[in-house]
Amino acid sequence: MSKIVLALGGNALGNSPKEQLEAVKVAASTIVDLCEAGNQIVVVHGNGPQVGVINLGMNAAAKADIGVPDFPLVECVAMSQGYIGYHLQQAITNESIKRRLSLPVATVVTQVEVDPNDQAFAEPTKPIGNFYSEEEAQVAQEEKGYMFIEDAGRGYRRVVPSPKPKSIVELNAIEKMIEDKVVVVAGGGGGVPVVYSEDTYKGVDAVIDKDSVAAKLSEDIKADSLLILTAVEKVSINFNTPNQEDIDEMTIVQAQNYIKEKQFAPGSMLPKVESCIAFVEGNPEGTAIITSLEKAKEALNGETGTRIVK
Repeated sequence: MSKIVLALGGNALGNSPKEQLEAVKVAASTIVDLCEAGNQIVVVHGNGPQVGVINLGMNAAAKADIGVPDFPLVECVAMSQGYIGYHLQQAITNESIKRRLSLPVATVVTQVEVDPNDQAFAEPTKPIGNFYSEEEAQVAQEEKGYMFIEDAGRGYRRVVPSPKPKSIVELNAIEKMIEDKVVVVAGGGGGVPVVYSEDTYKGVDAVIDKDSVAAKLSEDIKADSLLILTAVEKVSINFNTPNQEDIDEMTIVQAQNYIKEKQFAPGSMLPKVESCIAFVEGNPEGTAIITSLEKAKEALNGETGTRIVK
């Protein structure tokens, strides 16, 4: 039995609860396929679009009604873990019932410790929320003080701090669930970012990259494979240009050289590649793959996707 950490991008889950309920059916089919093949699955999902929408909605409600309190970003991260986890649990359970299986599945609302002195707090890079035109982004920046970046040719998105994960607070609980063969949804949206001081955890406003947390969790539970699922079947260099070139396999050294050449967009493909590097460096016997959700099974069989190797 292989232990696989599956990192599912938040953008693959749609832009509304209605869209997400449909999108998770595709994810659930892939997850149950992998379980039927005898694998133990841990799912780490993104929340970039969802947490941005929740945060904007809460802010709008607070401004419209004096009785509605402000909700910090960290609480919005926790909310996104809950509702995305619920959708995934339900979809996996329904797919399991359809196939006459009995797959226990549960979501762990996960806290992830970060360093309060992480440079990320001074240099926000993590895109969240919807895409905006340049004009819309300028208005929001002036009115709300948000920072925006152009995101891979698709429009402008708000960016927030994305510190590196130090430790996963609920790791022991996750490991016990894995031992009991539960399909675990954990570290959703990169987890709730917390700092530890004077024997106390405290939440901080940030969104940790889910791929970094997936790599950390993969290392901690000694996973056989880290499978990062995104919108493309393979990683490319010269992305979105006439010279675009898909990559089947790259070594850590090759990947690091591409990073130096700025081939991978920050907040998008860059953290995925960096997370794969971190996993393979910490676990040379493990397999790190980046591919699309639809091609997950084929990628694990070596038929497609981009593999990062020692």
